[in-house]
Amino acid sequence: MPASAPALFSWRTRAARPAREPRIAPHDLRPGSRPEPPRAAPRQQARRCATSRPLASHYAPRARVRLDAVRVEPGEAVLLFGSRPPTGHETARASLNLSPAGDPAEAAARLFGALRDLDASGAETIAVAPIPEDGLGEAIRDRLARAAAPR
Repeated sequence: MPASAPALFSWRTRAARPAREPRIAPHDLRPGSRPEPPRAAPRQQARRCATSRPLASHYAPRARVRLDAVRVEPGEAVLLFGSRPPTGHETARASLNLSPAGDPAEAAARLFGALRDLDASGAETIAVAPIPEDGLGEAIRDRLARAAAPR
């Protein structure tokens, strides 16, 4: 380039340099020490995936499930809760107690394993003793209602 030609770009101008990020000190990395940048609003999904819907007969064993059983028929498997078994539990093909002490947390932890074990017993029906509807019992009853839903 000849010396008389005007310079279109100078390497010494600051306009071509990107803005520098301020240096971050280690104490600035603590939560709450710097304001967080605003986040974009969450996007709404246009439609839900077919598998993300709650299924009516989810967690269902092959055997039919009968809820709030106060009497156990001969040959049925029985899922107990607490220290008061329903009448006729002696004639059950298989019997498991979710929590002999009536602890809902213990019952919730043992629910699906107990359903699998009772289903493997070969009984056509699993009779479920009444479970309280308050607190964690509500969630247990919801799972059992899904297991009892028609398929």
